[in-house]
Amino acid sequence: MPDTPGTPGQALLEHGRLLDVLGIEGELLNETAHAIAPETPVPTCPGWTASEVVRHVGSVYRMTLSWLEHGRRPRHWQRDPAPGESVHEYLSEGRARLVGALARHDPAETAATWWPADRTYGFWRRRMAHETTIHRADLQMAAGSELTEIADDLAIDGVDEVLALWFGQRLPMLGLAGTRASSVAVRAGDQFWLVTAGAEETTAWRCSEREVLRADAVVSGRPAQVYLWLWGRAAPGSVIVEDGDDDAVGQMWALLRLATR
Repeated sequence: MPDTPGTPGQALLEHGRLLDVLGIEGELLNETAHAIAPETPVPTCPGWTASEVVRHVGSVYRMTLSWLEHGRRPRHWQRDPAPGESVHEYLSEGRARLVGALARHDPAETAATWWPADRTYGFWRRRMAHETTIHRADLQMAAGSELTEIADDLAIDGVDEVLALWFGQRLPMLGLAGTRASSVAVRAGDQFWLVTAGAEETTAWRCSEREVLRADAVVSGRPAQVYLWLWGRAAPGSVIVEDGDDDAVGQMWALLRLATR
């Protein structure tokens, strides 16, 4: 069994902080969207414009609200602005409603989610904080503006979320797996993860430094860079691939692109 510090699947960041991040990052996203032309291409979201990114985030907020209201995966929700409503208003109104709904409930309170490891309101605080942060970065990169700093603790929680939720949970849900058995250790700050892929298993868990020795390769870097790289928002050279199996790292990265698309 893995030597797994902490509770698997649970946030590493305090839930009040995650709710604050959702509000702050949402404002930054909207400010950036106001500053660039709606038709500006967003290279990190191929085929999307700035306006489409804003619409997407507003839609995800409403999808989340439907999860919380109806207690199940929604089939229908307001996916686009109402007639006469701008995408900026659509985003702001959705964020305000979502922050209000999440703030009214203790993060430990039971809520419907798509992750068996966390069936709580806290899951949605975390998920929406990172959804918003990543898409804020998308718009800032599309605008060619300076990227607002992502704090180390937020980035480390984001690394944990993308590995545990998207790699370890989403890939098996989609029926996707690697073509060869391999393992990669990921290091960000003082936290470590072990990621395995292959026909037999697809897993990711927090691990001890000792367990890193089991990996075929090690990826490390500043927390924000590892976070953005795992989400496909940073160049390969932004992280360090220590001596090991480059193909194992390539497989992990490619599988994450399938999981997070």
